[in-house]
Amino acid sequence: MSGFNFFSKHRTWEDWFGMLLGVLIVVSPWFPFSSHDVMDAERSTMILNTFVVGMLVFGLAQLEYVALQRWEEVGEIALGLWLMASPFVLGYAGDEMLRAWHIALGAIVALLGALQLWQDWRLSDQDLANHPQ
Repeated sequence: MSGFNFFSKHRTWEDWFGMLLGVLIVVSPWFPFSSHDVMDAERSTMILNTFVVGMLVFGLAQLEYVALQRWEEVGEIALGLWLMASPFVLGYAGDEMLRAWHIALGAIVALLGALQLWQDWRLSDQDLANHPQ
């Protein structure tokens, strides 16, 4: 039961973990085990999408660290879901390793955002403002 209590409060390591996830998302197209079977135009779109999503995840995690708000957590959930859907929407689902990485990273981002939203749901605006840095 004490393990459940560990996740009951929003902690700063979660914000740092979100920043790390943002960096991993940005560099994911260049992981060495990723096959590059997608065409040039599709690859450019995929790299741009991955860069934007990764930077937004990184930025939202930084904002949570500095000034915690619920909309940041909702944004993380939306970005995680978009990253999971982007291989299918943008047409690079044929790259199996990259698709798997983006689905896994997107799921982790969405779950982290959902955990943080659950932790902060009952807090007042004053309690959110007093989030420890």
